[in-house]
Amino acid sequence: MSEAYRYEKDSLGQVAVPLEALYGAQTQRALDNFTISAYRFHTYFIRALGSLKQAAALANRDLNLLPEAKGDRIARAAGAVATGRHDADFPLDIFQTGSGTSTNMNANEVIAALCQREEGETVHPNDDVNMCQSSNDVIPSALHVSGAWAITVDLLPALEELASTIGARAEEAEAITKTGRTHLMDAVPITLGQELGGWRHQIEADILRIREGLTGLLALPLGGTAVGTGINAHPEFSARAIRHLSELTGLAFRPAANFFAGMAAQDAVVDVSGRLRTAAVSLMKICHDLRWMNSGPIAGLSEISLPSLQPGSSIMPGKINPVIPEAVSMVCAQVMGNDVTMGIAGQSGVFQLNVMLPIMAHNLLESVELLSNGCRLLAQRAIADFTINRDNLDAAINRNPILVTALNPVIGYELGASIAKQAYAEKRSLKEVARERTTLTEEELDRLLDPARLAQGGIQT
Repeated sequence: MSEAYRYEKDSLGQVAVPLEALYGAQTQRALDNFTISAYRFHTYFIRALGSLKQAAALANRDLNLLPEAKGDRIARAAGAVATGRHDADFPLDIFQTGSGTSTNMNANEVIAALCQREEGETVHPNDDVNMCQSSNDVIPSALHVSGAWAITVDLLPALEELASTIGARAEEAEAITKTGRTHLMDAVPITLGQELGGWRHQIEADILRIREGLTGLLALPLGGTAVGTGINAHPEFSARAIRHLSELTGLAFRPAANFFAGMAAQDAVVDVSGRLRTAAVSLMKICHDLRWMNSGPIAGLSEISLPSLQPGSSIMPGKINPVIPEAVSMVCAQVMGNDVTMGIAGQSGVFQLNVMLPIMAHNLLESVELLSNGCRLLAQRAIADFTINRDNLDAAINRNPILVTALNPVIGYELGASIAKQAYAEKRSLKEVARERTTLTEEELDRLLDPARLAQGGIQT
């Protein structure tokens, strides 16, 4: 054992740590204690931790709390963590102490170890790397930073790509008239472009909501230290560190207006999670529509044909399934479930600290990642390339008795209903029955029952 391990001490005594590991005693204790799941912190969270430690070192150097050379060494080591090069040195389970103290110390120990590879005085994980900080302000700050980063870099561009792709198809289909449906039953005509335009508006509204929620994540409690009072932190530390962080990340972070709220509650994160859930609801609606429109090809609606991506059955040759909408629907279900956990976790702020921070970080970043990938997949592998089955659309709308709705202002609801029922029962065209039972001319019927005109709404005259 002595050949494969080294021994390190912490306040509880000696601990055996793998010889090559960058982390130290406190991380090893957490590895031994928390063996619950295979879930590990997302790379965005580790990047956020590295960036926060880098910004803190620069601030402490500026304030002459750290010697310049030592501050620069810590900043360089933390910067290496922020690039993702040391993700493998963050092995801890998400299910750990609720403050995330183990992972904060994991970062402190890794950064200190990296510093020791350079010449210079000893760097201590607590006294130097963690200077002016506590797990209680660092981990909530990392939760905000990682969420803001992932949303800005991944999710918003993915949503914008989806909205753009839908918009292009909506313009292409603006003049294609189809049967509208309510309660899954035939309704008055719309255009396919109008239908897709509704999808695009949903996604654009999601983008606006998420951008609005993002502002809450930009407020950080860094500098509140243990309970929000800022004990052991320089009065200028918070502002200086967050200014450095903004320069490092390109995001406009700011000190929280109230450190006590920023550490004890995670309302901004719960709010963003709710906005992600709303985006999942939007995507689920679009996926449902795509699956119904693609249904068939003989016994379903068959209004569109999604790209044939893979065989759909192990027993039925030639069967092709709507695999992309199905996969994205499962993404949506997971995001909705994550939001339930986020609501419960958000309630777990007791007095001066929330004690479910790691699971909040995991669920927030998982939801962002799933939605980002799901949006791109839906845009690129389903919506961009589906084909429109014009013959089926035209056939359905031309035999739709609900077109009689356009005659209501002229012949009244009761006669219209009777004509529609007769046309449906006798499997005759609406126009043919209306010609027999009203005084309207052929020209008037053609004008009043024109599906393209009906799709524009208003009273037909």
